[in-house]
Amino acid sequence: MIKPSIPYDIYDNRCPTRDMLARLADKWALLVLARLENGPMRFNRLKRDIRMITQKVLTQTLRKLERDGIIARQVFYTVPVSVEYSLTPLGHTLTETVSVLAHWVEHNMDAVLAAQAAYDEANPGKIKEPTA
Repeated sequence: MIKPSIPYDIYDNRCPTRDMLARLADKWALLVLARLENGPMRFNRLKRDIRMITQKVLTQTLRKLERDGIIARQVFYTVPVSVEYSLTPLGHTLTETVSVLAHWVEHNMDAVLAAQAAYDEANPGKIKEPTA
């Protein structure tokens, strides 16, 4: 059932935009979206390209993104059956944002690591967050 359009407010904890933001902020979702930016891919290719993602997590991520209308799943009835995933028109509206975020991380990681090291040195008793 589709609810009527309401004014969405990302800062309201009851707003459904929070759930969508959480899904899009997930590192696996961002990596899947970044990989699909250049065209459709099969499940095993995604799994190979996104190192350390488990089959279970990739399946869950793909299902959530498909349910949200961000990606499409196409089954090819070949022997064996193959499945391809691609961005939907809605998903394509995210590609620039995902790309900018990914490249920001790559270009600024040295500065982030330096800031973390300086913080850790100035605050030796604080718990460190794992970087990987």
